[in-house]
Amino acid sequence: MKILFLSDNFFPEVNAPANRTYEHCKEWTKQGHEVTVITCVPNFPKGEIFGGYKNKLRQTEWIDGIKVVRVWSYIAANRGKVRRILDYTSFAVMSFLMGLFYKTDIIVATSPQFFTAISGRMLSLFKRKPWIMEVRDIWPESIIAVGAMKKSKTILMLEKLEKHLYQSATGIIVVTSSFKDHIISKGIAADKIEIVQNGVAIDLFTPKNKNESLIDKHQLTGKFVVGYLGTHGMAHKLDFVLTTAKKLESDDIAFLFLGDGAEKLRLLQLQKELNCSNVIMLPSVSKDRIVDYISIIDVALVNLKKSETFKNVIPSKIFENAAMQKPILLGVEGEAKSLIEKYKAGICFEPEHTQDFINAIFYLKNDTEFYSLCQQGCKKLALDFERKSLALKMLVYLERWK
Repeated sequence: MKILFLSDNFFPEVNAPANRTYEHCKEWTKQGHEVTVITCVPNFPKGEIFGGYKNKLRQTEWIDGIKVVRVWSYIAANRGKVRRILDYTSFAVMSFLMGLFYKTDIIVATSPQFFTAISGRMLSLFKRKPWIMEVRDIWPESIIAVGAMKKSKTILMLEKLEKHLYQSATGIIVVTSSFKDHIISKGIAADKIEIVQNGVAIDLFTPKNKNESLIDKHQLTGKFVVGYLGTHGMAHKLDFVLTTAKKLESDDIAFLFLGDGAEKLRLLQLQKELNCSNVIMLPSVSKDRIVDYISIIDVALVNLKKSETFKNVIPSKIFENAAMQKPILLGVEGEAKSLIEKYKAGICFEPEHTQDFINAIFYLKNDTEFYSLCQQGCKKLALDFERKSLALKMLVYLERWK
């Protein structure tokens, strides 16, 4: 089977869509399928082109058996409404135009920003091939949830477009059961929607001893480290974490932030204003270095803004941290909370509730028996969400819809 996959993020970028797409496509090539990924030059989240790449009209490379076609797009950092829209739309246009030149049996286009899905829909019309919409986030509801836009005529227009894309897709892949329920509520038939959750490549994320050089470098010896590793975006409410860290009166607890995003500069300024001596804020690192940083944390913080919309999501960082047996400190309600409680893989606190957050930290720090039980829960969770089996599950659906 020839698979044409559209995604504006891909390896060597290290965010959730890039990781999921890369690991799935790599597994499909191992199964003998021809996979072509149309993407842009790696630049997320700073809007800075990675070394060794140029923003050319087209450049092709092979990565683990995957044919990767990188097209020109307007490059923008992950902040600023107008520039990001230009980024999204330019990739949608270029991926459509370039996609016309590649033979395929099926087209897959991944969200959250569904300009890419529009490209997939248009290619399916011109090439007369089935297309699959992979929904990793619910647009436009999530735009409203983070405060980027308010309910308006523009949002209503986007909601109509959202429904049209669902209706026109041959099949829909979602990452949570809540997403499936949401799409069904839009009048879409349940039998065209399948769930393929996020997961982890457990061969890459395995428990390891703490990286002593990093501990020494960042003066973390003897500290209980709460780590947040991932995108610093509007959805993640990291200003709440910073203000709570300032209130935390404990010399042996430190907070480690690793990553970049739309809110990073504001967070750095807030850290300076608060004079948070117990917080270390670092830029994002390459994929092969992430495990070293996960190794030095004691618990993995997964936090989102308090919102009804975010009750439907399961942040992908849960799985990688769980695979390295780092108990999850979860500030998300809904389906993610149910997952952590089911596997006993960590502790949950009410989003944006300062005292609840502080209590959860101390409970994980002081109760060594509970901490150990959480590590075992993490191990089981990671095994149940191993990326290879999830990739094969999605492949079955693609073969059925072809």
